[in-house]
Order: sequence, then C-alpha cells, then structure tokens
Amino acid sequence: MNRIEGTYLDTGCRYAVVAARFNDAIVKELVEGCADGLRRHGVHDDRIDLVWVPGAFEIGATCHKLVASGKYGAVIALGAVIRGSTSHYDHVTGAVTSGVAAASAQTGVPVVFGVLTTDTIEQAVERAGTKHGNNGFKAAMTALEMASLFQALER
Repeated sequence: MNRIEGTYLDTGCRYAVVAARFNDAIVKELVEGCADGLRRHGVHDDRIDLVWVPGAFEIGATCHKLVASGKYGAVIALGAVIRGSTSHYDHVTGAVTSGVAAASAQTGVPVVFGVLTTDTIEQAVERAGTKHGNNGFKAAMTALEMASLFQALER
C-alpha cells in the first residue's frame, strides 16, 4: 500500500491568513497563535501575508480571491462568530463556512477553517489560547500539513 500524507515541515510556499476585525480581541490571539505555529515550523514572515477583513462574512470571498491568485500553498481563515440573541449568528456562520469550503473546492488550494463559532464569549476565549489551546496555532498546523499533502499528490 502506498501511503500519502502531509507533514508539518515547511514546503517553501507562501501562506495567507485572512482575519476578521469583528471580535478582534479574540481574533488577534488567533492570528498570533497562527503566526507562531508557522514560524516554529520554519515559515519566515516574508512568506506570510495577513489580510484583515471587516467581519467573518467577508472571509469567504477574500479567501477565494487569494487562492485564485496562485500565489499561496494554503490560506488560513480566522475569525470569531459568537452567538447573540438574533438569527444573525446562523446567517454569518453559514456564509463563512460555505465561502471557505467553496474557495478551496473551486481552486484546489487548501483553505483552512479557523473561524470560531461559539455560543459564548467565554468559549471563544478558551479557544483563543487558554483552556482549549489556540485554534489559530491548530489552523497553522493544518495549513502546513495540507500544503505538503497537496504537493505530494502533485508528484
């Protein structure tokens, strides 16, 4: 059996991070965790582009634009959508999820979903570097693995 899988080693490609400014206290922690993860695995800052968008709703279209450029081995989507008392949460989470999935499916470039979708602000804080680790760091690990996997599949 021929086993094909990705690694956490730097493949030499560029990475883009798309981050939503809404709930920026949380998202900034995700961005720092993501950058830390990429750096710890050999990716230099000059190969990481950070793109800020107004909110999570805008993440999908921005990811699509970035992967369509052909410049990136992977794109990482970061944001925090926290449930409120209206149905707005459902619309935003649905849009960002489908937008990120479509960007990857339509281009063949990995787009990593690092958007927190939580019921409370406490849950978001826990996933931005406290009790549950930093999901930005985890998204960076996924991006490294997927970029190397896609390179292996092309060989």
